[in-house]
Amino acid sequence: MNRTTLSLIAGTVALAAITGFATLSEPDASGTDTAEAAAVLPVERSGLLCPAPSASDLAETTYTSFTPVTKGAGSDGSAQLQAAPRESTDTAATEDDEKTPEDGQTTDKADADKADTDKADDDKKTAAKPVLAPKAPGTPVTGESSGADGPALVGTAEGGFAPGWTVQQTTQVTAGNGRGLLGVTCAAPDTEFWFPGVSTAADRTDYVHLTNPDDSAAVADIELYGKDGAVATTVGEGLTIPAHSTEPILLSTLTGEKQDDLTVHVNVRSGRVGAAVQALDDKLGGDWLAASTDPAGTLVVPGIPKDATAVRLVVFAPGDADADLKVQLAAPTGLITPAGQETLHVKGGMTTAVDLGDVTRGEAGSLVLTPADGSSPVVAAVRVVRGKGDKQESAFIPATAQVGARASVAGNGAKDTTLSLTAPTGTAKVKVTASAGTGGGTAASQTYTIKQGTTQDVQLPVPAGLKGTYALTVENLTAGTPVYASRTLTATDGGVPGFTVQTLPDDRGTVAVPEADEDLRVLQK
Repeated sequence: MNRTTLSLIAGTVALAAITGFATLSEPDASGTDTAEAAAVLPVERSGLLCPAPSASDLAETTYTSFTPVTKGAGSDGSAQLQAAPRESTDTAATEDDEKTPEDGQTTDKADADKADTDKADDDKKTAAKPVLAPKAPGTPVTGESSGADGPALVGTAEGGFAPGWTVQQTTQVTAGNGRGLLGVTCAAPDTEFWFPGVSTAADRTDYVHLTNPDDSAAVADIELYGKDGAVATTVGEGLTIPAHSTEPILLSTLTGEKQDDLTVHVNVRSGRVGAAVQALDDKLGGDWLAASTDPAGTLVVPGIPKDATAVRLVVFAPGDADADLKVQLAAPTGLITPAGQETLHVKGGMTTAVDLGDVTRGEAGSLVLTPADGSSPVVAAVRVVRGKGDKQESAFIPATAQVGARASVAGNGAKDTTLSLTAPTGTAKVKVTASAGTGGGTAASQTYTIKQGTTQDVQLPVPAGLKGTYALTVENLTAGTPVYASRTLTATDGGVPGFTVQTLPDDRGTVAVPEADEDLRVLQK
């Protein structure tokens, strides 16, 4: 396998970016229906943030960068992602440094400030050097890092590398708190995030990682909601994330309450950040919890592994209104209702959790939550456990947006990957393309029919002559019929069934542009 090793001492990585935007003129506001007179163009610029992978010296991390081939995008452009310095979040230590000691000695704050400034200057010098060069669209590239010093990554992609760009960060930790397989799809910055399923219990160590990609500081609030509503926090308001830096915040330091099931709400007052939760369990291993899709009345949690031994659903209803939900499992044969869990009542402003046991019972399955009576929007996620006894591993799956036109996921192996597709409301045709491998191979495609109300773990097309890992691109060929997808990676170590699950929302690689604006762009060239 041909891979480029990332030098984390140098603190630089060049990968790519997802979820972009196009620099285009404003549509004409004259009332003309531009929907019928619009050209679909590739986005021209994308942003991406990856959280710091692990604090374990035993961590082995692989990054896989991929952009699908997009019509009209070309192959020129660039992509670079650089290290974000990890900031201290020990507020007590900061306050102590500012005080003058009782014995009359001078404060060390000035020296500390100078050291911070020197470190920032060093970070700027080392962060600009690209290490992992992207290949042509359609071919993934990988890089690796080891140990506890891996930085968060901040960057952009432009031109032909921007549309649909995705980066997978996968870390294997062989022992210690949070051991197992931890995976996350690096995500775009935003201003609001919901994370149902976090915990401040004694056996959990949960961090929310906030990364600021911009040139000015961001200010964010972290709110916690439990079974009885809002949880009082000590330092959760007005948190400052300096420019081009990351803050890992231990949730148990925000409150003295110990609760198993909480919802974190990250609200950005100023600027924008990337956010992800790293949940580490003393007995059940660890994984990343990505943000739930925006609050909605109907939610889908796709791709619960068929050999799951325990599934815990966590739901939160923002606002004051209650929500009543119908809980169904989309199985290979259709929608079924878990015994004893026909409906779920969620009080406004409170987090509700329910154990569904081994709900999939050896078959592919996805949870579908629908309003029982026009109830209020909710956010949701599940924690999945595989294995038994002292050989258990856990992972998280958030409710996700639909595939839309296209979605991709990278870092797949020939034998360790499962792709789950579900179509809750109608039969859909779905095209799946396996890219060339990072070390060689020829792309392959397959089209599947997913019947209404079902979930299918599909037999994946494998690139001929595959060397290394490959990317999967999912395209919904049935307009108007929602399709949801997730990918499971597995890696058994010492009999412990390590796994991680990533969802595949629409990559937003294209944008609709009124034809008049496109004509103007052509004339200006």
